[in-house]
Amino acid sequence: MGDFNVKGMSSRNELHNFTRHLLNDVQALEYMLENSWFETDVIRIGAEQELCIVDKNWKPAPLNLELLEKINNPYITNELAKFNLEINLKPQVFKDNCLSVLESEINSQIELIRKVAKEFETDIVLTGILPSIRKFDVEEKNITPIDRYYALMEALSQLRGGSYELKISGIDELNIKLDTALIEAANTGFQVHLQVTPDDFVKKYNLSQAIAGPVLASAVNSPLLFGKRLWSETRIALFQQSVDTRITSEHIRDRQARVMFGNKWLEGDITDIYKEDILKFRILLGANFEKKSLDMIENGEVPNLKALTVHNSTVYRWNRACYGISGNGKPHLRIENRIFPSGPSVVDEIANTAFWLGLMNGYGDVYPDITKVLDFDDVKNNFFVAAQVGLRANFHWTNGKVINATELIKKELLPIAKEGLMKANVNKNDIDKYLNLIEARVDKNTTGSSWLLKSISNLSGKASKEEIITAITASTAKNQKSKLPISEWKEAALEDLPHWKPTEILVEEFMTTDLLTVHPDDLIEFVADMIDWGKAMYIPVESKKGKLAGLVTYRNVLRHMRKKLEDKKYQATLIKDIMLNKPHIVRPDQKLTEASDIMEKYKIGCLPVVKDNKLIGLVTEKEFYELGQRLFKRL
Repeated sequence: MGDFNVKGMSSRNELHNFTRHLLNDVQALEYMLENSWFETDVIRIGAEQELCIVDKNWKPAPLNLELLEKINNPYITNELAKFNLEINLKPQVFKDNCLSVLESEINSQIELIRKVAKEFETDIVLTGILPSIRKFDVEEKNITPIDRYYALMEALSQLRGGSYELKISGIDELNIKLDTALIEAANTGFQVHLQVTPDDFVKKYNLSQAIAGPVLASAVNSPLLFGKRLWSETRIALFQQSVDTRITSEHIRDRQARVMFGNKWLEGDITDIYKEDILKFRILLGANFEKKSLDMIENGEVPNLKALTVHNSTVYRWNRACYGISGNGKPHLRIENRIFPSGPSVVDEIANTAFWLGLMNGYGDVYPDITKVLDFDDVKNNFFVAAQVGLRANFHWTNGKVINATELIKKELLPIAKEGLMKANVNKNDIDKYLNLIEARVDKNTTGSSWLLKSISNLSGKASKEEIITAITASTAKNQKSKLPISEWKEAALEDLPHWKPTEILVEEFMTTDLLTVHPDDLIEFVADMIDWGKAMYIPVESKKGKLAGLVTYRNVLRHMRKKLEDKKYQATLIKDIMLNKPHIVRPDQKLTEASDIMEKYKIGCLPVVKDNKLIGLVTEKEFYELGQRLFKRL
C-alpha cells in the first residue's frame, strides 16, 4: 500500500468522494498515456522480499514492530502480521551486474535483520509458507497494529459476512474455518518488478501471463500448511481463498475472486486492467486527498494516482499492473510478478528472477504475438497445474503441443531466457550463474517443495509430526545461512534440532486429530469393536454438532462387559449410560506441560481437546510415552 494514508470507509460520502477520485485518476492516466508523459529511455528492475520471524523454538514470533524500531532502516518495513517483515530493494537498471547486486543487497539486509533478531532471541526464515505456523498464529491478536491493516481486515469481513473457510486438497486435505482473513499473512513471497514502456505494456503483460506456469513450476516452495501436505505451491490456493469475499449462492453467477490470474488476453492498454478491476470489485479502502489528478496535470505536475493505487492494492492479480513515479520525477509503468514464494534461498530467488526477466525480454523475439500461438485458457490452466504439482506438470504449449515441464524448461525456455538477458547486456557471469541453478533444479528434480516433502518422508516414523515440522523449519534456516541453492541442500534431519524443548510445545501441536468418536445413543457393542479394531484406549463421545458429550475408556467397556456376563437379564446399553459425563479437558492453546500436570493430578490417561465447546483433538498417555522415548534416545 506504499506510504498512503489508507483508511476504512465510514460513510457513504467518503465512498462517493473516493469513487470520484478513482475515476479522475483513470482519466488522468489516459491523458498521460496519450501525451507521452512516461519514462521510456531506461528499464529498471526491483523486488520485495518478505520473510518470517521465528522464536527459539522455530515458531512465529510476533515481534516485527520491536525489531523495526531497533533496525531503523527505511527499506525494511512491517507487513500484515506481527511475525512478518518486508525488505524493499532499491531499483536497479536492467543491465550489467544488476542481478548479483540485487542478491548482495538482499543478503546485506537479511544479515542486518538477523543481527537485531538475535538480540530478541529470534531468527528469520525465507519460506513461502512457514512449516511451523499454527492456526492460532493467524488470529486477530497478531495483526500488526496499524490502521490500514485493521481497515482491510474489517472491509473483507464485512463483504464476506462471517467466517472464512479453507478447502485445499493435495496428498492430504485441509478443511478448516477461520475467524479472520489474517491467514493471508501465512503467505510470504518474493515479488519482482519489471519496468515496461507504454508501447510494450500489452505485449509484455501477455508474455508474463504465458510464462507464469513453467516459471512457477521450477520455483515451488510451499507444500505445507498446518501440517498438511497440499499443493506444491499452496500459496496460490491459500491466497485466493484467504481474501475471497464471495459467498455460496443458490444461483449460478460468475463472480471473480480478488486474487486472480485473469480470464483473457489484454488487448487495449494498461487502463483496461484498472477499469476491469473497478467494474468487478467493490472498493475496500479509502484515503484522504488534497488535489485531483487532472488538476495536477493541468498545472504540469505528475500525479501519484492515489485512489487508483489504493484500489489496485486490494485486487491481487498474480501479474499486477503498477504505476509509479521514478526518482527523476517521471511516471513509469511496471509489471509486478507476484507468483514467486520467498526462499528457499536468496540465490534461488535471484535465479527465479533471472529466469523470468530473461523470458520477458527474449520470448517476444521468438513469438512476436504470443496470443496467436497460445490459448489463454491453456495458459491459465498451466499456471494452476504448476501450482499443484510443480515440475511434474504437463503443459499445453504453443501451437497445440503438450510437453512436460522439465523438457520445456531445458530445451526451450532456458535458451530463450539466456538470449533475453544477453539482449539486456546483463553480465555473462550472472547469466550463467543463475540460469545454471534453474537447470540444476530441473536435472535433479529438486525444488523447495520436493526437498520438504522428501524430508518429511524420510523422518516419518522417527519422530512426532511436530518434531518433524520443527526440524524442517530449523534446517531451512540453517541451509539459508549457508547460502547454498536448493539443488545442493541435504534433506532435513533431527540433528538440525539440537535444542528442541518439548516444554514449549502447545497442545494443538501435540494432540491427535485423527479421532474415532461415537454418539451418546450408539450401542456399547459398537464402541467395544472400535476399541478392538482401532486399538484405541479412549473414545470421545460427541454430539451430532461436534460438541464434547463425554468420554468412554477401555476400562468402562471392560467393566460393562464383565457385568454383562454376570447378569443374565442384561439389556441393550447405550454409550451415554456408561460414559464419563464430565471428563477433564484441555484447550489447544495451553502448554503441553499443563496437560501433563492435569493428567498427573487426576490420575487419568486422556484429555479431550476442546475449543468453543467443540471437540478438536485428543491427548493421551501414549503420546507422552513415545515423546519420552525419543527424548531419552537423544541423551
